[in-house]
Amino acid sequence: MIRKARAEWRGTGREGDGDLTTDSGVLSQTPYSFKTRFENEQGTNPEELLAAAHAGCFTMALAFQLQGAGYTPTALRTQAAVTLDPDGAGFKITRSALTLEADVPTLDQATFDRLAEAAEKGCPVSRLFNAEVTLTKTLKSS
Repeated sequence: MIRKARAEWRGTGREGDGDLTTDSGVLSQTPYSFKTRFENEQGTNPEELLAAAHAGCFTMALAFQLQGAGYTPTALRTQAAVTLDPDGAGFKITRSALTLEADVPTLDQATFDRLAEAAEKGCPVSRLFNAEVTLTKTLKSS
């Protein structure tokens, strides 16, 4: 399986801008720039897209873990916070912090912890990061 996206940039790093397009069309000339990355201008940035990819990948991996163990979640809500820190003359992604809230009827805490940790370790995006990955999880009582 191969998924593709394209970036186009015009101008300098600080003053220029660009857009991102995915083959699926979900992103279609979506703007990104220095200001969308380092300030709060409308648009996206690579770290936001990585956070979305990590949250989505982990959540789906957990759904498969739960299904394999015979559980059906009512809801799995995951936030990923990707940290970009200075690194010498450039920057480095140093962390992706996953925060999960799960509503899974009849699931006990020990099984939940085991399955969530397996999903985090097995998620292809978690495995891609050369950074610290953390997982904070909450199981709602049903």
